[in-house]
Amino acid sequence: MSRATVSRVVNGSPTVAEHLQLAVMRAIATVGYVPNRAARQLMTGRSGVIALVTSIELDVDSQSLVRPHPQIYGDPFFGRIVDGVLGYLAPRRVHPLIMLAENALSRSAVLEQMRQHAVDGALVVSTDPADPLPAQLAEEELPAVFFAQPKPHLPFDYVDLAHQDGGRLVAERLIKLGRRRVAAISGPANLNASESRIDGFRNAMARHGVGYVAVAQGNFTQASGELAMRDLLLQEPDVDGVFAANDLMAVGALHVLAEQGRRVPEDVAVIGFDDSSAALAARPQLTTVRQPVEEMAARMARLLLERLDDPERRPQAELFDAELIVRSSA
Repeated sequence: MSRATVSRVVNGSPTVAEHLQLAVMRAIATVGYVPNRAARQLMTGRSGVIALVTSIELDVDSQSLVRPHPQIYGDPFFGRIVDGVLGYLAPRRVHPLIMLAENALSRSAVLEQMRQHAVDGALVVSTDPADPLPAQLAEEELPAVFFAQPKPHLPFDYVDLAHQDGGRLVAERLIKLGRRRVAAISGPANLNASESRIDGFRNAMARHGVGYVAVAQGNFTQASGELAMRDLLLQEPDVDGVFAANDLMAVGALHVLAEQGRRVPEDVAVIGFDDSSAALAARPQLTTVRQPVEEMAARMARLLLERLDDPERRPQAELFDAELIVRSSA
């Protein structure tokens, strides 16, 4: 077959008939062919590598460029993003380079990798509205796609969840269960996703006549969920329903309620957010709002490859629906 057809198969193009793809792949396996990445980069101007960047300020040694940190890599949420990205990129022979932009030095390292075309673009998970990295990428017109809409609004592709709808689903579930003395555990106050989830919850409770919802702040860790739950029990000793803005904090709430002799869900219904592995490991298993993180991450990767193919197209947003997953805790 033609060189062009073989090239399209090798480069993962979906436009080649399946029987031709199979024939090329058999030939590749027979002869042990491996693409010459240096030659490919000269021809296409691409490295075949993209950066998966977690941009978050941490209280760490400022001289550290890229250092694994349990606060991030121990969170099941980040692992699900990696799974989604790998699942999309691997069949297309594109390789991710995982980078942590935790301070000015490591952010400069990300920008330098992109300027030198060591990576073709970046998939960015940024957790702080004050993060300077989005503006730096925009100023240099470097290709990037964001998990959640970047703040301030910048001309980037992004994927996000209808967070307020998720909070509304939680409120409607608790109202259906007859719970009206409700409280919530929020994430960091400056994080848009956390604020939107709690706002959606409060607004929906108000529509059902519940005028006050006690809120204690956490930071998306199990330990912070425990502290917040102790605070809420002091504020609202007769609480009968709790919404935690992620599953790890909900697990922390479960532990404190068990210590205090409160039965879940008989005495207190508890609902989390994300539908992570923590929700299934919890006892009782958590009712939670599903955030399709793997699908969202895969869509990020697709948007970035499309951006690299067509740098002039207008920025696109992909908003995913929230879904309530009912289990034993509520």
